[in-house]
Order: sequence, then C-alpha cells, then structure tokens
Amino acid sequence: MHGIFESMGQVAPAADVAILMVGTFKFSGAASTFSVILAWLIYALWMVTPYQFSKTKANAGSYYSYAASSTKKGLLGPPTILSFMYYDITGAAFGILGISSFLFLISPEISNLHYIWIVFAGAFTAYITAVTYIGVKPSMKYLAWTGLAEIIFLIVAAIIIIVRVGPANSTVPFTIPHSIGISAVLFGSIFSILDFTGSGVVTTVSEEMKEPRKNIGKSILFAMFLTAISLIPTTYALTVGWGIGNINGFAAVNDGGIIVFQKYLGIVGAILLIVFTVNSYLTNGVAKATAVSRLWYSAARDGVALPERFGVVHPKFRTPHLTLLLWSLGSFALDVTMGLIYGPKAAALILTEGSGLAIISVHIMANSGLTAYSLRNRNGKPWTQIVAPTASSLIGVVVIVISVYFTMASYLGAPDGSNLAYLISTMVTIAWILGAGFLVTLYYARRRPNTLVKAGEYDASAQ
Repeated sequence: MHGIFESMGQVAPAADVAILMVGTFKFSGAASTFSVILAWLIYALWMVTPYQFSKTKANAGSYYSYAASSTKKGLLGPPTILSFMYYDITGAAFGILGISSFLFLISPEISNLHYIWIVFAGAFTAYITAVTYIGVKPSMKYLAWTGLAEIIFLIVAAIIIIVRVGPANSTVPFTIPHSIGISAVLFGSIFSILDFTGSGVVTTVSEEMKEPRKNIGKSILFAMFLTAISLIPTTYALTVGWGIGNINGFAAVNDGGIIVFQKYLGIVGAILLIVFTVNSYLTNGVAKATAVSRLWYSAARDGVALPERFGVVHPKFRTPHLTLLLWSLGSFALDVTMGLIYGPKAAALILTEGSGLAIISVHIMANSGLTAYSLRNRNGKPWTQIVAPTASSLIGVVVIVISVYFTMASYLGAPDGSNLAYLISTMVTIAWILGAGFLVTLYYARRRPNTLVKAGEYDASAQ
C-alpha cells in the first residue's frame, strides 16, 4: 500500500488536472485524450525496465543504480544520475510553482497581491521538507490515505460529468484531427508522459521496504493501473465537458478544470477539486522529496556526482537529510528565479518541458542497462529484457526529436518570448544531458575508474 502510493503521490493526478493537462490541451486540443492514452502506453512500456530490475536488487539509486551496475565499468552511471538530477531540479517546478500558481490564480483578489506566490512556494517547500525529514513511515501513511481518496474522487467526478454531458459525448477525443497533425499530438504527449511520471519511483524506497524484490514490482503494476483509471477518463470528461468545438479555450484560462467541475458538479464539486488539487501538490512534493533525497544519497554513497559526505542518514530519523536539504534549496531558488521572469504558471510549464526530456533520457539509459545486463548474463528474457527496453528507447528518441523539432518550428513561426523560453529549455536540457554526461563520465573513467566499477552495486535485499 505504501509503495503504491509513493508512486501515486509522485504522479499526483489531481495536480495533473490543474497544470500538466493545460500543457497537453495547449498543444493537442481535442485530441488530448488520445495524447494521454498514448503517453500511458509509452510509459507502461518504460516501466518494464524498473519492474525487471526490481527483481534483482534493492538500491535507493533506482534507475541510476540499474544503469551503472549493469553496464561495463559503470559507464552509464554518471550520465544517468546527472540526467535524473536535472529532472529532479527542474521537475520540482511542477509542485513548487504548480501549487503557487494554482493558488495565485484562483481568484483576482489573490492575483492582485503580485508576489504572494513566492510565499506559497516557500511554505510548500518548507512543508514537504519537514514531512520528509522526520522519516519515511509517517510520510508514506499520509500519501496512502489521501492518495486513495483523491483517486476515488476523480473517478466518480469523471463518470458524473460524462453522464451529464449526454449526447455531446464523442469519439473525436480519441482521434488525431488534421487541423493540428501528429507532431502536435506527440508534443502534447510529452506533458502527458509527465502525467504518469513517478510510477517507478517506488524503487527509491526499496532499501526501506519489506521484501522489495517482490513488492516493488507489485507497486509499479498497481500504480500504473490506478493512473490509467484516474487520468484517462478525467481527460475525456474535461474535453467533452468544456466542449470539443472550443476546446482551445481550455488552455487559455487559469482554472479550466474548476470551471468544468463547477458546471457539472456544482460548487461542492469545484471546492472538492480545489481541496484535492492542493493536497495532490502536497503529496507530490512529499513523494518527490522522498525519492530525490534517496536517489541523490545513493549516488553520494558511491561517490558519483556528489561528494561522499552527502551519503549519510540522520542519526535519529534515518533519512538522507543532507541531500534532501540540498535539493529543496536548489529547486526553490531555481523556481523563484524562473517565476520572477515568466510568472509562476508559465515558468512551471517551461521547466516541465525540460524535465520531461531529462526523464525520457533517464529511461533510455536504464533501458540500455537492462539490455546490457541481459546480454551479459545470457539467461535473460528476450522479450522483456531486450525487445521491450529497446522499443521503449526508440520511442523515447522519437519523442525527443519531435520535441526539438516542434519547439524550433514554434519559435521560428512565432518568435515571441514564450516560444523562445520553450526552445531554450529544450536546448539547455539536451546540452546538459550530452555535454555534462559525457564530460563527467570521461573524468571518472580516467581519474576514478574504481568508483564507476562499484557504482550502483549495493543491494539491501542481500544484506
């Protein structure tokens, strides 16, 4: 139960409705449901790798430890952890700026207090840091019970909206309109992929879970099922509830989800969505802080990317408190800086674009590690350990290429500040993954080869 909702907390379905789906609707329009389904299928394929690796070891380093320990001399370790750290820092915008912009834009009275969103961002960061700092058990219980209530609410709300829409229900949301084309739908799917990102982060608490080799895989499967039944029907309900003919207006308003919920569920439905959205951001923050602190701790313990002094746990709470504080302060500083430049809502989407590319790169590297592991041991399962990870990596490359093309085409077609910011976010992400990943790997390979050889080898289940 705790493992499932560590993943579901990171997914944060109600918060997805508040911000990530805005990005999907902005680019995919009436085809947003198609984008979400496509993203779920892609992400389900990507979950084959952590599912398979979870049977072999329990290491808080998650994808980093998988990629490092499965490749020759650990060469995929540095680029994987650096890509993951980039995702962790930029992806924090989903929670920190997401809840800040959601509360900031919820009413004109609040929006008129121009910098109040910084107070929201600071309070949110302090809250998730404190809850995560004091230990894994209290935070996991909080994630489990509030997460279950959130999923039930979204499913019931979606059913009510779909039923009340009646004759306006349509098959259009499941198609690709000629007016936008496949490239826009695929670019929208990047935001949709982020709707499901987090389903595999239960691997980061594997060192603290009972029978991890059995329960991690179960947690991933249940989390993927729950994400599908909570987000796909909700996306469709928002599409037909808003109206397919003018769906482009959904992304143009600050609170499209609240408008649809209030229209079909009344003021009570709107208030419940607000409450669950705020809580969803909080659970996302706690789940992310839990995962990030343990992932960075694992790398620091190995002496990769971070100084080894960060690879320690708190003497009382047994949490990796130093990496937690490092991430909290770094992500908060970046988010406030970007929020001051672009505004909290736009900054969240811009940073999320980069974090999406970074996490796709992480999956590609981990997939490569699984294939290398299978080939080296010569006793692997060809379909799940070679074919599936290779196929998902190819899909990931296609998504990255389309993203680069779309951001460049958008800027060249309309060279405004917003499109330039998306382009810069994309280019900086690619440069970081390729440049920093290559240079740091080269440094370790030449100066500290033994560090790479031992990277990701720790296995709590074997202790």
